[in-house]
Amino acid sequence: MLYPAITPGPQQPGPHQVSRREGRNESPYEGKQQERSHGPLFLGHLLSRGEFQVCTADQLTKRASKCSFAFGLPPGLGQDVSMIRNVLALLSLVLTVLPLAQAGEFKALFPKDGIPKGWVVRAWSDVSKPGPEGAQWVVENGVLNGGGARGSWLISEAEYSDLELQFEFKLGPQGNSGCALRSPASGDPAFDGLELQMADYRYNTKAAESELTGGLYRALAPRKQVYKPEKWNRYEITLKGPQVKVALNGTVILDHDLSKEDSVIKRHNGKDAPALRDRPRKGQIGFQNLSRGGSPVLIRNARIRTTR
Repeated sequence: MLYPAITPGPQQPGPHQVSRREGRNESPYEGKQQERSHGPLFLGHLLSRGEFQVCTADQLTKRASKCSFAFGLPPGLGQDVSMIRNVLALLSLVLTVLPLAQAGEFKALFPKDGIPKGWVVRAWSDVSKPGPEGAQWVVENGVLNGGGARGSWLISEAEYSDLELQFEFKLGPQGNSGCALRSPASGDPAFDGLELQMADYRYNTKAAESELTGGLYRALAPRKQVYKPEKWNRYEITLKGPQVKVALNGTVILDHDLSKEDSVIKRHNGKDAPALRDRPRKGQIGFQNLSRGGSPVLIRNARIRTTR
């Protein structure tokens, strides 16, 4: 982390240093004002481990190129004409640096085998209710397997707003899953939050495009269908404010400003659900198992990075 500092080189006693000759605090500004000369200025920055590293102006300039700056004079410099001249010459660099808010590091969603920690199993139609008895979500050899009783969500306890989410998934011939995004703590993620579909076309041969892989359920269809049946597929999801962007297997299939999406969506019971522009901008994430015939829902290499 970059914290530039300016330090003077070898110099004469300062304005309030003790004079060995007179044995008292002495200011050069008593009587005739005078100007002290200083040695060269050294630039440096604090390392993240708390150590100070000296560097040249060119080196600091390169390091500072990705930072935002706030300027201010260190205490005491206002009395030193020579130092002020040097400081003014260096204002194009920094006196005080505030690091830019940068995206965090990617973190694995399921770093260990076993029952995922920080996640809960909930009912597919209302995540405020417990999942069906017999629903199983377990990580084996780095792969999350959703099986057992049909009709569940594996929902995160943590909430997310702006994010980058990446994972691979594989479905069986009757596979039906989805990725919940910004889901509230109650209700159906497909209608009260966002659900990015993961559904094999053989699950429902009459399904609309928005109900198949790559669609925001019943709201937005993918630009093109690039799903690979019974093979590993890779999602790259970016949420930033109202903007949602999704790539499937390297192809961008969704890129929308949700604030412009005002169409009313119908729930399964025929009632109106909020338009996409009115959906939450923060909530939980999760994975669904609504497959038939024991078709597996497999997730691997899932990782997330929050950007706000």
